Amino acid sequence: MNKSRFEMIKTHNSEQLEEAIAEGKADQKMIKLCRFVNSTKNFFTSSSCAGRIALLSVQSIGKKQPGAFHRKWHRKVSLKEVVEGLEEKAGEKELWFKLDPFILHIGTDNLENARTILKCMRLAGIKRGGIMLAKKEKFIVELQGTHTLSLPIRNDGNALVEKEYLSFILKQANEKLADNYMRLNRFEKVCRKELK
Repeated sequence: MNKSRFEMIKTHNSEQLEEAIAEGKADQKMIKLCRFVNSTKNFFTSSSCAGRIALLSVQSIGKKQPGAFHRKWHRKVSLKEVVEGLEEKAGEKELWFKLDPFILHIGTDNLENARTILKCMRLAGIKRGGIMLAKKEKFIVELQGTHTLSLPIRNDGNALVEKEYLSFILKQANEKLADNYMRLNRFEKVCRKELK
């Protein structure tokens, strides 16, 4: 029996997740949720990140460019770790402190199933999300957390913030990251009830 287009897409994405897990490239905090979604008949995950705190190197100001991770953590971070990253020179124009929220893409084969994901999102208290792709047998819903933080902390090799302020923003980032993980856990619980 021939597989449908949706079944092939679902199989491909599920295999990619397992490869990423085997290679140690998958975000550990997302594995359980992604595996559950992939185990359902009608849904799959395509890409995800549970949220992170990072120090991002930027080479030139004002131009759109990919930033290079100077340091990144998918967990709460200590002040010592951030200070070490701040003190370590990397030759960048600017060094930014960033808190990125979770992002999750869930695929399905029809509009009704996509609406089910949006319902789960609302029940879990996630405010940002929507259908970002709608094609025959392929609907992708993107969910994203709302907790973000982004500011420059070094310019031309010179620190822009005092340690006391760095401690303050790190405390804020760690609290927001914990809330971010709590929302993801709530979303997983709702999905386990609602998804087939």
